[in-house]
Amino acid sequence: MAKSYFNRYVWLIETIQQAGHISRADLSAKWEKSPLNETGEELYERTFHNHRQAILDIFGIEIKCDRSMGYYISNESDIGNPGVRQWLLESIQMNNLLNETADMRDRILFENVPSSYQWLTTLVAALRDRKCVQLTYQSFWKDEATTFVVHPYCLKLFKQRWYLLARSDGKRTPYLYGLDRISAVEVLSKAAKVPASFNAEEFFADHYGIIVGTENPLCTVELKVVADQVKYFDSLPLHWTQKKVEETPEYTVYSYHLVPSFDFRQEILGRGGAVEVLMPDWFRQEVKEEIAKMVKNYD
Repeated sequence: MAKSYFNRYVWLIETIQQAGHISRADLSAKWEKSPLNETGEELYERTFHNHRQAILDIFGIEIKCDRSMGYYISNESDIGNPGVRQWLLESIQMNNLLNETADMRDRILFENVPSSYQWLTTLVAALRDRKCVQLTYQSFWKDEATTFVVHPYCLKLFKQRWYLLARSDGKRTPYLYGLDRISAVEVLSKAAKVPASFNAEEFFADHYGIIVGTENPLCTVELKVVADQVKYFDSLPLHWTQKKVEETPEYTVYSYHLVPSFDFRQEILGRGGAVEVLMPDWFRQEVKEEIAKMVKNYD
C-alpha cells in the first residue's frame, strides 16, 4: 500500500509540473485514465489534499492553488536539489515510467540494491510519521536474529546497500542497521524520540561511507591521482570537501577534510595504482600495509 501511495504522489508531481497550472477536475480526469490507476477510481478532493500534504512532508514539494489558474508547484526550483528525497523521487518516477511502458523493461538495466523495495517504503513512512519501528535483525557477525524497538533517525544509501540509522530503546547513541539484514519490520504507534538538533547531513559530513565514530582523527587527506582518472574524480567527487591543490599533465592532487575510515581506505584500495595517498603519513602507512597484505596473497 505504501508503495502504491508513493507512485500516486510522484504521478501528481509530474502531472502538475508538466501542466504548469491545472484544475483539480482536470487532475481527476487524467488520473482516471492513467495506467497507474488500475481501478479507474476518481481522485476525490479529500484524497487529493491528503496527497498534497504527504508530498510536502516526504519530498519537500509544495503544491499551491491559484484561483484563476489552478494548482501549481510553488517551489519547483527545489525539485532538482540533491539528496535522498530527490533519489526517492527519481526512483519512483522511473518505476512509474516502466509501468506505463512495459515493453521497455528488458532494455533498461539496474544494479541490484538488496531489500530496497521490501523495507524501504515502510521505513520512509515511519520516518515521515515519526514512529518507532520494531525490527527483527540479524547482524553478519551473529548466529541468530533478535527483535527490538528502535527510534528511526534517517536512511542512507551506500555501495548498493540501504542503511537505517536508529537508536535502540535504552541506548544513548544511534546505530546503523543494513536493510538487507532485516527479516521483519513493524511500524508501532509509539512516537519516535529523535533529538531536535539532529541533522542527517551533518552527522555524516566528516565521513566517507557509513562508518562514523572511529578513533581516527578529522584531518586533511591528500590523494595523487593519475591523469586518465582525473575526469572521473571531477565528475563524481569522493567527498563534498574535495578540492584540487595541484595539477600537472601527469597527475592531479586532491585534498579532503574528513575522517579516514575503513570505508574511505577501501575506496582508495579499489582504485588500484591510479591513486596514491600522500598525507597524512599514518594513513599512507595504513594503506601501504594493506597493499602489502594483498601482495602476499599472490606470492
